[in-house]
Amino acid sequence: MAVKEGLRPGGRSARVQASVHKAVRDLLRTVDRSEVTIPLIAGEAGVTPSTIYRRWGDLQELLADVAVERLRPDMLPVETGSGAGDLEAWAEQYAEEMSSGIGREMMRDVLAAQDTVNPCKCFEFTRQQLELIGERARARGESFPDIDVVMDKVVAPIVYRILFGEAPTLDHVRGLVRDAMACDVELTPLRPVSAQKSG
Repeated sequence: MAVKEGLRPGGRSARVQASVHKAVRDLLRTVDRSEVTIPLIAGEAGVTPSTIYRRWGDLQELLADVAVERLRPDMLPVETGSGAGDLEAWAEQYAEEMSSGIGREMMRDVLAAQDTVNPCKCFEFTRQQLELIGERARARGESFPDIDVVMDKVVAPIVYRILFGEAPTLDHVRGLVRDAMACDVELTPLRPVSAQKSG
C-alpha cells in the first residue's frame, strides 16, 4: 500500500498560503472590510478563486487562518527577574495588543469561523508563552501558579472584557496578576540537579 507523502515544507502549498495571507492583509489595509471577497483576494494573490475555496472553504475560514498567524507571538516574554514581574509585563502587553482595533478584529475573525482548530491554536500560543514564564520562575527557585490557573484568572477575564465590554485598565490587569500569583494552587519549585540525584 503506497504511503502518501506529506506536504513539502516551503513548497508550492506554503507559497500559496503566504501569497494569499499577504493579499488578505494588504486588502484589509486598503479597502473596506465589507468589500473583501475571495475573487478579490485571489486576484491580488495571483491564484484562482477555486484554489482558495479548496484550501480554506470560505472567506470566514480564510480570515480566521490569517488572524491566527497574526496572533502567533513573534517574540519571547520579557524577562524582568521574577515570575510575577514577567507575568505582569506579559499580561499588560497582551491586553494592550488584544484591545487594539486590529486585535479585536483578529479575535472576532477566529471566533466567527466554524472550525475549532484555529481557536485551539490561539489557546496553545498563549499557553506556551505562560509555560515559559513559569519555567523561568521555577528555575530561579520561585513558585508559580499552575498554568490553568493563570489562564482562568488572567487571560480569560482580559479576553472577555475586550470582546464584550471595555478594555481592562493597567490597574485591573495588574490586579488579575496579583490574584493569580497569590493562588494556593502552585507548582513545586525545581530542585537543584544534585538534590534530585541524592534524593
